[in-house]
Amino acid sequence: MKLKIALLKGDGIGPEVTAQAVKCLQAVEESFGHEFTFTEALVGAVAIDKTGDPLPEETLALCRESDAVLFGSIGDPKYDNDPDAKIRPEQGLLRLRQELGLFCNIRPIKVFPTLMEKSPIKKKIIAGTDFVIYRELTGGIYFGEKHLSPDGTMASDTCAYTEAEVSRIAHMAFKTAKTRRKKVTLVDKANVLESSRLWRRVVKKIGESYPEVTLDFMFIDNAAMQLLLKPTQFDVILTENMFGDILSDEGSAIGGSIGLLPSASVGENHALFEPVHGSFPQAKGKDIANPVASILSVAMLLDHFKLDEESRAIVIAVLKSIKKGIVSPDLNTSSKYGTNHIGDFISENIRDSDDYLILNKENIWLGKSTII
Repeated sequence: MKLKIALLKGDGIGPEVTAQAVKCLQAVEESFGHEFTFTEALVGAVAIDKTGDPLPEETLALCRESDAVLFGSIGDPKYDNDPDAKIRPEQGLLRLRQELGLFCNIRPIKVFPTLMEKSPIKKKIIAGTDFVIYRELTGGIYFGEKHLSPDGTMASDTCAYTEAEVSRIAHMAFKTAKTRRKKVTLVDKANVLESSRLWRRVVKKIGESYPEVTLDFMFIDNAAMQLLLKPTQFDVILTENMFGDILSDEGSAIGGSIGLLPSASVGENHALFEPVHGSFPQAKGKDIANPVASILSVAMLLDHFKLDEESRAIVIAVLKSIKKGIVSPDLNTSSKYGTNHIGDFISENIRDSDDYLILNKENIWLGKSTII
């Protein structure tokens, strides 16, 4: 298969972890006879510094012409610490999602059995955790009308959704649930918000078309608590933009490190893959960033294009690195292995087919929740 991949490394540790993901794709390319073409472009703070725009038109055009986008991270303290900044790195990602129609964010949350001791949550609570969050990505309060009074003493952000926006991601969540444990949990705040009541009406009606899938409802405040008290109760979580943003980052605590979690953002014609973590500027250039989330994101990329064996090869190589203790300092404070070494080890082991049993033993698999 030939794929054109737009490479948006971004800020902070983005370039470092993305480089390791590219190594793994190149190993897949060589081992399985594919042809991947990578073209770099600017986004985020680095793009602002060079062009004044967090998403230059050249970058957007490249993404539209590519089969997939591999994204690093965005963010810089000089913008984070300036509340008066009119142009921010995050605006580039928000616009990219909107321009490409990436309305569905998919974030699988699974626990690596060999890393359960690293979680701040008790092992007996998180053992067997395996759920996926379907977050609506181009609507809601992040994209609603924003207002600031002339004197700066009153501000508002509008949260708006249409039935069509809710419907398209709801169908995707139900279809995924059919391939998993057949349960969808809609997370909202329907006791307070009119937009949440729309979500309930639409999702409940759609649920009637999937009689084999159980649908339940949970308020966001309770869901945030239940995610830590009993994460194994969840299968597919369906929610709106801001709630999904909060829950998916909270879910990262279950596995012990946000550096382990990949994600996919998909639409009708485009798809973007990125680690869940941010730019982590404190680690920039120190060779200590965890590249696993970025590497597993390219496993989701391959899975998206139905390259199942290739995706599996990456997952197995990641599992082997974790089993052998070749991990970054966020997982082992005494680790001597850096970002580049971990990427080298995983990419070199993608061709190794001797460890397929590890996949079953670890009970981790990114498929079925990512193919659109």
